[in-house]
Formats: sequence, structure tokens, C-alpha cells
Amino acid sequence: MSEERGSGGEPAVTASPGTAAAFERELGELAPALPDRIDVDPEAVENGLARLVLTVIELLRDVLEHQAVRRMDGGTLDESEVERLGLALMRLDERMQEIKGVFGLTDEELNIDLGPLGRLR
Repeated sequence: MSEERGSGGEPAVTASPGTAAAFERELGELAPALPDRIDVDPEAVENGLARLVLTVIELLRDVLEHQAVRRMDGGTLDESEVERLGLALMRLDERMQEIKGVFGLTDEELNIDLGPLGRLR
């Protein structure tokens, strides 16, 4: 027995008339709860995206700082490596402060809840 395939090679979806009618009824029931138009504020979208990206960068920076401290404590970095790493992390912090200022974000707004791991900061 072979399975029918659509034009893209995916399994074809078939619906009986009763299934299609039930789906149409469900959509009809949901429609009044949905807005006619989505009112998107471009500035809010830009700010939300900036918040998401900066939060991910903060998370990665915390991981890098943790690894750097671990390597320093373990003695696997020489003095010049410690100096370069410290300078790089300091520059990253300065740049993050600048970008947060551009978008009007605070450290608390980037402090997401990581579930069982606690808050980011």
C-alpha cells in the first residue's frame, strides 16, 4: 500500500466533508476573539527585538565571564591572557551600556527568569 504524496513530496492531507465542516465551524467560533487588524507599533517591535538580542548577549557574556574566572582559578591562563580577557570583557560591557542607552533599556529589563537556574543577574 502506498501513501499519497503532495507536490513537494510531503504526505497529502485529505479531509472528509464532515472534517472540513467541523474545522470551518471552529474557525468561525475563534474569529470573533481575534482582532480585525494587528496594530503593530514599529518602535515597540524594534525595542522588543533589541531587548531580546541584548538579553542573549548578556547571557553569553555571563557564561564567558564564568569560564574566564574558572580558567583563572585553575591557572590555565597566563598574565597576558588574563589581561586581554579582562580588557575584552570590559569593552563588551561598555558597548552594552551604550546600546542599552540607545534603546532606553535597563539592566533589570534584561534580567530574564531562567527557570530552575534563577534570574540572569
